[in-house]
Amino acid sequence: MEAKIAGKGPIPVDLEAGKTIYWCACGRSANQPYCDGSHQGTEFGPKPYTPSASGTVYLCACKQTANAPLCDGSHLKL
Repeated sequence: MEAKIAGKGPIPVDLEAGKTIYWCACGRSANQPYCDGSHQGTEFGPKPYTPSASGTVYLCACKQTANAPLCDGSHLKL
């Protein structure tokens, strides 16, 4: 089963150091890039991510990154 491509570019988000978010790995969430439970019944699950520093990060929307949940430019190959 492949993840659904939710977007063809990264999603910039401001995150707070030490505060865990749950990134949508399946691509089905209506609340991208965050998990909303839409993965139920699939082999996917949310990926927890806790930044060590506060600031803007770019989360993957294409779900093809090798550095989940961070964008690694994989969307450029779609």
